Amino acid sequence: MSQAPSIATLADLRASGHVHRGVKAEIRQNLLDRLAAGQSTLPGIVGFGDTVVPEVERALLAGHDIVLLGERGQGKTRLIRTITGLLDEWTPVITGCEINDHPYAPACSRCRGIVETDGDLTPVSWKHRSERYGEKLATPDTSVGDLIGDVDPIKIAAGRTLGDPETIHYGLVPRTNRGIMAVNELPDLAERIQVSLLNVLEERDVQVRGYQLRMPLDILLIASANPEDYTNRGRIITPLKDRFGTEVRTHYPLELSDELRLITQEAAVLWSDVDHAAPVVPGHVIEIVARFARLVRDAPQVDQRSGVSARFAIAALETVAASAVRRAAIAGEPLAVARVADLPSVITSSRGKVEFDDSDEGREFEVLEHLLRRAVADTVRSYLAGLDLRPLQEKFDEGLTVSSGDAVSAEQLLAQLGAIPVLSALLERLEPDGIGEGPAAIGIAAAAVEFTLEGLYLNKRLAKDSDGARTVYGA
Repeated sequence: MSQAPSIATLADLRASGHVHRGVKAEIRQNLLDRLAAGQSTLPGIVGFGDTVVPEVERALLAGHDIVLLGERGQGKTRLIRTITGLLDEWTPVITGCEINDHPYAPACSRCRGIVETDGDLTPVSWKHRSERYGEKLATPDTSVGDLIGDVDPIKIAAGRTLGDPETIHYGLVPRTNRGIMAVNELPDLAERIQVSLLNVLEERDVQVRGYQLRMPLDILLIASANPEDYTNRGRIITPLKDRFGTEVRTHYPLELSDELRLITQEAAVLWSDVDHAAPVVPGHVIEIVARFARLVRDAPQVDQRSGVSARFAIAALETVAASAVRRAAIAGEPLAVARVADLPSVITSSRGKVEFDDSDEGREFEVLEHLLRRAVADTVRSYLAGLDLRPLQEKFDEGLTVSSGDAVSAEQLLAQLGAIPVLSALLERLEPDGIGEGPAAIGIAAAAVEFTLEGLYLNKRLAKDSDGARTVYGA
């Protein structure tokens, strides 16, 4: 964040050559500048590059208010918050104004009075774009006062009369004047409350109770909704829906590569402090989690109306990393590296994040366990197809057994195998950039070997016996 400008009066602002633009014009120009420079217009938004982002860009260039329509966990709120990055970094406001009036065009009676009285000495402050964003989760108990405003009894008690506009306590929408206002889950808002937004979207002003108050607002309004809500929990009333210029449909990541990017970007697995290094999660483990989330999302046993949030995969990866950290603490490993042994923890932790059809209630664990096995098998084929694993399998044909689990360290796992004839080929497939040296190299080698053993088991070339905490691979 750069430092705010030092301009402190209206005279200095005019002398600087500052030009006042409405918030939509401001966003439009900054968006055009980024497009012309080949820069990312909405950085950090993954999987929407060819679909949602162009639609949002066109809506912003058209100066439209927007409805984002999509299932839960598709990144609607994240997308809305990212749009704030298209605002100017700093904008001038009249010092102390509750609704962020621009010094050139004051809207409230207080600021008009200040400009008339103080003229060029009108005090000016600066707001950062991060302060020009308001957000309200629509709930049935939301009132007109919450959104638009109401009479403030404290100001009345202080001696002001009911006819004084300064007795008004402004709601969230006016307080976000000259910024972006988001209303999440709009259909949950009672229809009589949705009516209060009509003037905001069409006439761009607000009315509070019986006041003859016209307060032109400069605002970009963005709402989000779930398609199911249109018919089940509520709906967006037709006059309000008509006033939104653009409706944009969001979606879950269409490609596996996008799912992987999203999980890697959002999962808080890089926990690192003075005493503990961040856990390592190999690429093949991340891909298993991504494939698992996509399989759950498409499973016929899952209620498709509720969807499977992107947070499902993010939380799953965080759980896998946490399982590795726990094992490292138990086994005394200097560095936690996630392995196949950490994957079952995902099933127990994620059941509450998925809604199953009524006919499959009680089978949640069984369904998720099956889908996780499929995800591992698909990832094995993706990484190890065509690789000759017979030298490793022959060691088991000769009577070798290998134990893994919560308390088995990477060194202990590798020690049971002795010399591994296919290890270099495995690591070349799984870690083409190399594994380095020290504890990380040992942990990644163990993760590669365990992934391969699980692949042999799923392809019915090895047997496996598991009691939850301990797994034994053998012929």
